[in-house]
Amino acid sequence: MTDVRLLRIALLARLTLAVVFIWHGLVPKILCLSPDEVAMIAAHGLPDHPLFAPPLIAAVGGGAEILLGILLLIVRRRRWPILLVGAALLVLLLDVALLSPHLLIQAFNPLSTNLAGLALCAVAWLAESPTATDS
Repeated sequence: MTDVRLLRIALLARLTLAVVFIWHGLVPKILCLSPDEVAMIAAHGLPDHPLFAPPLIAAVGGGAEILLGILLLIVRRRRWPILLVGAALLVLLLDVALLSPHLLIQAFNPLSTNLAGLALCAVAWLAESPTATDS
C-alpha cells in the first residue's frame, strides 16, 4: 500500500470519528436533549444545584465532544488527538457500564458505537504511524 493510500485511510477514519463526535455532541445533547442523556447524567447523583442541572451538564459535554471532533480535523499532523478521542471513548463506555448498564443492551448502544469508534482510532493510528522510510 502506498503512503498516499494510508493517508487517505487515516483521513477517512478521522473524518468519520469527527462526524460521530460532532453529531453526538450536537444532536442528543444540545439540539434535542435525549432522555437517555438526562438519565445517564442523573445516575451520577450530582447535587441538586443549577450548576449540575442535566441540561447544562449535557450541553457542556456536547460542546466537549464537538471540540474533540473539530480537533481531529484541525490537528492532522499529530497523532495525539487520536489518543485523546480513544481515551474519551473508553472513559465514556466505562461510565455507562458502571452507572447505566441497562443501556448496553439497547439497539445502537454505547458498547457497539464506542467499539466501532475505538476501531476507527486504531485504523487512523496505524495508518499514520511512521514508516521505516520516514527516518
